[in-house]
Amino acid sequence: MMIIGLLLNVLSHGSVPVSASSDCVVAEQRCTQEPSCIVLYRLLEYCAAEEAVSPLGSDARLECLEAQNSLQRYRPLQVCKCQRGSRREEHCLKVYWTARFAAYEEYEVSPYVELQLNLVKHLEMTRMASIMAASSLSVDGQNQCLKAAQDCGLYEKCGSLRSEYVVACTKRATVTDNSCNRQKCHKALRRFLERVPEEYSFALLFCPCSDTLCGERRRKTIVPSCSYEENGRGEERVGKPNCLSLQNYCSRDELCRSRFADFQHNCQPSPLAASGCVRESRAMCLKAYAGLIGTIMTPNYVNNSSTEVSQWCSCDGSGNEWQGCQRIMHMFSGNLCLRNAISSMGFSAPPPVENTPVPASPPPPRVYQERVHVGVNTLPEFNSMEDSEEEDQQQEEESEEFNVIPPYSEKDTNTESGARGSTRGAAGRALPFLTLLLLPTLILDGACWSY
Repeated sequence: MMIIGLLLNVLSHGSVPVSASSDCVVAEQRCTQEPSCIVLYRLLEYCAAEEAVSPLGSDARLECLEAQNSLQRYRPLQVCKCQRGSRREEHCLKVYWTARFAAYEEYEVSPYVELQLNLVKHLEMTRMASIMAASSLSVDGQNQCLKAAQDCGLYEKCGSLRSEYVVACTKRATVTDNSCNRQKCHKALRRFLERVPEEYSFALLFCPCSDTLCGERRRKTIVPSCSYEENGRGEERVGKPNCLSLQNYCSRDELCRSRFADFQHNCQPSPLAASGCVRESRAMCLKAYAGLIGTIMTPNYVNNSSTEVSQWCSCDGSGNEWQGCQRIMHMFSGNLCLRNAISSMGFSAPPPVENTPVPASPPPPRVYQERVHVGVNTLPEFNSMEDSEEEDQQQEEESEEFNVIPPYSEKDTNTESGARGSTRGAAGRALPFLTLLLLPTLILDGACWSY
């Protein structure tokens, strides 16, 4: 029973729960109870806060390094991990990186708790079975990204959180320009990916496409005009930032830094492995990739005709650090593990969600559009925003682009109408046959009356 409970918890949250002995928040609490530990830890907190603003001087850095070396004797802070998506994730990550001040550029080790290799393989065979390719169950020529959006809309939690991030990413920051509030957009995207089951979120992110129309819908899933591309004020567009600068900004934010380290750890390529991944787990690589979405390192598809992904950055102006910049770009564009993981994904209809009734029949198109419109304008997190008439009009237009997707195609509706027509036709054809069956009885009755 304990093993079953552990597996159910892993399937619902995506990782093994952190034990009290290895959780960084618990390790910090125990450190505060020891005078020798808390003095060193508070000093490192100050060092980390100052380093995030500007590089420390030589004397100050030396003092911080000495404190970090002395804190290594306190083992709980050196071995602690965090659980991604937990309520205390940001606090836990702050503790993790504070205790590792000397390893400010360390990205080889993930700060998140790791699954055992045999458990990873078991989960891949069970969980990913429901979201891997099932071409025999799909209709030939069907737009899989459109189908994934329809499935998401039928699941209340997925549809609501998807509408939430679309509104956050398309809403103007001010009335005077067309720029968006990128911080709120990223926060809403992270909220969607952390709370919606991967059977739905992965179906939207990695839906297989065979035409450019499907590919364009897949590319626009994360509203790249706000979450991915970096645009200037108004109609002015700015060039791509340097990838090294992007990484530098990421390293000064605990969440982005942690997600980037987790991505490098789980998507490390290997030409010798069958999966193309050092850890032999494409599912863990996709999960780590999705974890980057909603940070300054957000990746996306580069066009609508391939599965190649990249960050919104370039290596122009890298100078002597050009090779380091290319290394960052190749983590995405030339990553064998990531490319194989994305290419291997395909989706059938998601399994029914517990306590979520499946509709018996499709509602009329007008009713469905009214439901979607109401869902977009009654969002829990963004109701407090001030809305002008001009912004409301924009939200309605964007809702039509991203959310108003009929759950069933016109072809299905015509098929249903044809079925009703065929039923009436079958009933009409049954009347002559019934008359033939009753004819002998009528003849016998007539004979009896003649006598």
